[in-house]
Amino acid sequence: MAADVTDPRAGASGVALNSELPAALRLTPDDEVRRVRLVQMKRVAAALLIVVAVLFVVARLLEARYPWLGAVRAFSEAAMVGGIADWFAVTALFRHPMGIPIPHTAIVPSRKDRIGTALGNFVQRNFLTREVVAGKLAAMRLGERAAQWLARPENSRRLARAAAHGLAGAANVLRDEEVQELVDRGIVERLRKMQAAPLMARLFTLVTDGDRHQALLDDALRLAARFLGENETLIRERIREESPWWVPGAVDNRLADKIVAGVENTLVAVAADPNHPLRARYDEAVERFVTNLRENPATIARAEQMKLDLLAHPSVAEFSREVWGDVKERLAGYAQRLADDTEAEPDQLERWLAGLGEKVLVDPALAEKVNGWIAELVTYSVEQAREEVARLIAATVAAWDADATSRKIELQIGRDLQFIRINGTLVGGLVGLLLYGLGHALG
Repeated sequence: MAADVTDPRAGASGVALNSELPAALRLTPDDEVRRVRLVQMKRVAAALLIVVAVLFVVARLLEARYPWLGAVRAFSEAAMVGGIADWFAVTALFRHPMGIPIPHTAIVPSRKDRIGTALGNFVQRNFLTREVVAGKLAAMRLGERAAQWLARPENSRRLARAAAHGLAGAANVLRDEEVQELVDRGIVERLRKMQAAPLMARLFTLVTDGDRHQALLDDALRLAARFLGENETLIRERIREESPWWVPGAVDNRLADKIVAGVENTLVAVAADPNHPLRARYDEAVERFVTNLRENPATIARAEQMKLDLLAHPSVAEFSREVWGDVKERLAGYAQRLADDTEAEPDQLERWLAGLGEKVLVDPALAEKVNGWIAELVTYSVEQAREEVARLIAATVAAWDADATSRKIELQIGRDLQFIRINGTLVGGLVGLLLYGLGHALG
């Protein structure tokens, strides 16, 4: 377990300290392996420095007797300088060399917050860009992968049942009062703020485009003619009831015949003649009504008041409650049927999901569109969140313990940094030897 790994510098309290750290900073078994390898490399670098120091002392003492040892002395002297300088540089990254608070040392613990901010900005500017994310998503072709997964019957069934159980569970958790309040805030309140007259004007404009309203008039004429035929007896009785008592019945019948025939003839004439004067007056009335909806303050006010009266009517709230109750009941019944009959034939939702996956797979153009939609959705989400990600990285690093952060980073890269010490020792020695040779050549 990660909590069993101790910090070698924490002594007996190392386990407790490690268990209290954030997960990113806790020492793991892999970190223990890295620590052992780091210690080994430190010993190699230190041993090499000791070797060249001993070599320097021996060469310095015997140089007078053996002049050729001057080259050895120059090599070892420069090697010591290079090795010590690089030891100081590597150590200064993680702590104060020899515990002395020299300025610009212990860089990682003292600059931790700045490093976190720089890391967040680096990730934001170089990884969370539209070009990088879109290119990666295009190569992954997530739409086709999702379609392949969805086309398998077992997967479409699993998704359909998970969706049904999830929606049914959510419907049971939500209280009816909460749903009603959500409807009031999310729908009714928006409708109250939305002006009715401009919306109605756009609707009538859409209806009148291409003379669609004339087709509606034709339907209305046919409906009126059918109504007249079906209710001719009622019309005659109504005329007889409204006429004076002294009018003979024959006159009432004649009057009724005239009225019914006149209305029928008018309906037939309007329906048969596209240029009938009534159609022109109908066009004018519709156009005048649309203009009033857009420009007439009185008409706009009446439409707005009608909308408010409609939304305030108790039947609106009752309708939303009935719809919610019906939806909740249907979801619960559907989820229960799925649970009771696990081997049933695929239902409509499962077939629709599987068919959707198959349709994407056999239609390259549709697959390309789905890939583009997913890429655009993810890319947009990343663009909206990239600054938050940078701030999250900076805040997370800022909350870390400075010493634990330094220790964790050292375990990750410290072994490689020891090669800097070794290379510094050897390169320093070679430079010293080169300078020694140049001095003799010029002397």
